[in-house]
Amino acid sequence: MSRKLVLAVGEASRTACARGLLRGGVDEGTGELLSAAVLAGRVGCAADLVSGVVASLLAARWNTIDVDVLASGEDAGGRKLPSNAWMALRRLGWTVSPAEGIRVNDRIVRMAQEQAGRTLRSAKWRADLTAGALATWPADFVNRKSEEWDAVREAVPGGRYVPSSVIKGRTRQIAAFERQYGRLPTDVFELEAAPRIARMLLLSACDGQQATIERHETVPSRALLRLQLPTRPDPRSYKDWTWVACPISLPPTIPAGAVVHLPTLRATGGPVRAYLAYTHAVPRAARTGHRVALGVDWGLNTLLSAGAARLHDDGRITALAAGGMFRAAGVLAKQHRLRRHSELLHAKAERYQRLIGKDGQRTLNGKHAVLAGEIRAVSARRSRAWAAARWAVDQAVAAEATVIYLEDLRSMEARGMGRTHNTRMSQAVRGQIADRIRHLAAEVGIAVVTVPARHTSKHCPQCLAPLRHRKAPDRPTTPGWKWAICRSCGWQGDRDMGAWKRIAARGLTHQTKTVIDRTSAAMIIRSVIDTLEAKAVITPAALKTSRKDRSKTGPTRGHTTRPAPRRRRAPSPTRPSGPAGKRPEGHAHTDRHRLPRAAHRHQDVTTISTPTTGHRPRGAALGAGFHLHAHATPPQWAVPPPDITCRTGDRLADQRRCSAKTCSRA
Repeated sequence: MSRKLVLAVGEASRTACARGLLRGGVDEGTGELLSAAVLAGRVGCAADLVSGVVASLLAARWNTIDVDVLASGEDAGGRKLPSNAWMALRRLGWTVSPAEGIRVNDRIVRMAQEQAGRTLRSAKWRADLTAGALATWPADFVNRKSEEWDAVREAVPGGRYVPSSVIKGRTRQIAAFERQYGRLPTDVFELEAAPRIARMLLLSACDGQQATIERHETVPSRALLRLQLPTRPDPRSYKDWTWVACPISLPPTIPAGAVVHLPTLRATGGPVRAYLAYTHAVPRAARTGHRVALGVDWGLNTLLSAGAARLHDDGRITALAAGGMFRAAGVLAKQHRLRRHSELLHAKAERYQRLIGKDGQRTLNGKHAVLAGEIRAVSARRSRAWAAARWAVDQAVAAEATVIYLEDLRSMEARGMGRTHNTRMSQAVRGQIADRIRHLAAEVGIAVVTVPARHTSKHCPQCLAPLRHRKAPDRPTTPGWKWAICRSCGWQGDRDMGAWKRIAARGLTHQTKTVIDRTSAAMIIRSVIDTLEAKAVITPAALKTSRKDRSKTGPTRGHTTRPAPRRRRAPSPTRPSGPAGKRPEGHAHTDRHRLPRAAHRHQDVTTISTPTTGHRPRGAALGAGFHLHAHATPPQWAVPPPDITCRTGDRLADQRRCSAKTCSRA
């Protein structure tokens, strides 16, 4: 199987990840069939060996000097370090070995060095951020002044574009350390202990002597993973390692022509989870040259508001449609319920942790582990990012847009708006939704660019004048500022609808300022240029009328010789077919099954329509005729029903003279 992906013109390679399960395997040495539980046990033994080596390596290198050396990218001789973490650690001479008496091959040590190297490299950014915050520690860290904010941003590499919430979070962590120990920490390695080691196998650091994976030749949805696993928790020789073949069902998200790489295995208590990396060809996304863009605005009740705009050759920008909203009212209710449940679980778990540390009650360890698993399960159910991301990308595909412009709200903090509103803002998971949108948009070659959020909801999308916000006209009893009105040009509408138009127009006019962020590799527009912002207006569409010119310019047009029938051809029935009457012959259609728009649901033959909002009939304009708003009398038929109280032979004549008395004629 070839590991090289062939790309065509206009395509780019993309590496993604999909999840799978190892439901069993075969021991190639003995031919024994391994169940999912047995296979999970053997993978867990290998993961424990790797995590033990990683823990010893991190304990020796968790300091500022070693992290700076690894992050510098050069060894002692000035040569560039390899990109693979395990190769970089070996170049630096950071060797490690398993416990005494344990026999493992060199590939197990590779996986341990790769995992430790990735952890140490990721700590460099936190170390620089903490060092910058400590070097410019203010007298009042709660209320930093503008010059103090500028100082801390200058002290942090790339701090100009770091969200304020990130700096405040690190500041609160340092303040908690100061309250506990009475002094400031020296660096992040004193502030934070070495991170926990995940029980996993990074097979990507291995070669064919430890693991191989091959896709089925005729069935693309099947693959075979072969790897060496120990037969005991403490292997004493190489005989305690055997080859195990594990069939894998590939998820449908992996294309048939994709190249599948060695996965990462994790033992989580159930079946072994395999995180399959694969590389496939996708259309190349461009940074500039966009004509149709999708603007996306964030919200609370309407989680996303999006619509498409087009940039014309003459520089005009027009909206292609009215836009749409991703309403997540039902999902939000579930989100709040799961949030409250998660808070209770966290409080209970913290209580167990305090009791375990205070009294040493080993019986609570099992209960604490169960609660930790339940917390992870609840956290996994709380995410709704995939549904919102899929909706946004589908909107872009339907509008044939080549770029999606997102509002950059990373610096937005949930404070000062009340307890309920702050909680809802903190649970918005905007970062996860943005990551999912980038993942799905890359599959179809659509670029995703974040734009500054300055005045997107404050200014009019058509003239850039300040808007006035008030209650929505369709919900007059609900307080809020959902509706926006422009006194300059007369535009009015939902404030979220105006926001996505502003975002799309700003992105189209600033697309030449799109850059790629070095840390996240995401496309971003960092600032707003006033000259370009003046052109970011939505040109309203010209009003089209369907009324024709009816002025008298010639002779009257002749009528057809066969006019349309205005009455029913068949007469009304002479007798009623049921207890209710029939409408007399008229012009209205007979196939109408429901009342006209003005008729209330309580209208009957003896009542009138009385809406709950006030009865203000306006003639036939509200319905099909005057009778919808007039009292009706009971129906009177030509032949009344027989009177059983009469005892005469000529009942018809007597019935006309008798109304309430009994006839006494013999």
